[in-house]
Amino acid sequence: MAFTVLNSRMVRAQLAPGQTLFSQRGAMLAYTGEVRFTPSITGGQGGVLGMIGRRVTGEATPLMTVEVPPGSGGTVMFGCGGHHVQVIDLWGETLHVEADRLLAFDGTLRQGTVFLGAQGGVMGVVRGQATGQGLFTTTLQGHGSAVVMAHGGVLELPITPDRPVHVDPQAYVAHRGEVRNRLSTAIGWRELVGRGSGEAFQLELSGTGTVYVQASEEKL
Repeated sequence: MAFTVLNSRMVRAQLAPGQTLFSQRGAMLAYTGEVRFTPSITGGQGGVLGMIGRRVTGEATPLMTVEVPPGSGGTVMFGCGGHHVQVIDLWGETLHVEADRLLAFDGTLRQGTVFLGAQGGVMGVVRGQATGQGLFTTTLQGHGSAVVMAHGGVLELPITPDRPVHVDPQAYVAHRGEVRNRLSTAIGWRELVGRGSGEAFQLELSGTGTVYVQASEEKL
């Protein structure tokens, strides 16, 4: 696992010879050693088809490839916009996270793109809009680490078969594991007359895994 948390808003990546990382463009804060930065056309976008779909809907997030030549090494410090960072270690699971929340991730992880409409039809699209994810979400799978960004820090909540978790869609950051999610409504007469709690929509996650929740309802 390549990433070390320096403080709540910065991480450091230690690169071995031949190791590759991906990060958001412009997220490099400082580095040491012979580190190479090159634009990545499809990295993190789920290949060419995922990249085209995201560009059509205006959801593409530019990435760069970070690597060192054989026989060398280096360290890179990453951060973006002063957002809080969280390192997520994957051991074969799948992480679902929106591309603009990904600060950096290991090149060993397999990248994919999921169209939310295929994950529940119209309600999948509605869920994507309610969470601020748009029509597509990014998946990372395999063994490695990813760094996600959030407002106000991140809380990890376990999801078990007998205990689903309900999350405010705007506070949702990511989830991993064998997790099903659906958008549920809690609209009653109080909401209709303008006297409700304001929590009309909830994201229900069930199965086995972990959901990451930020301490804010603010989008990045």
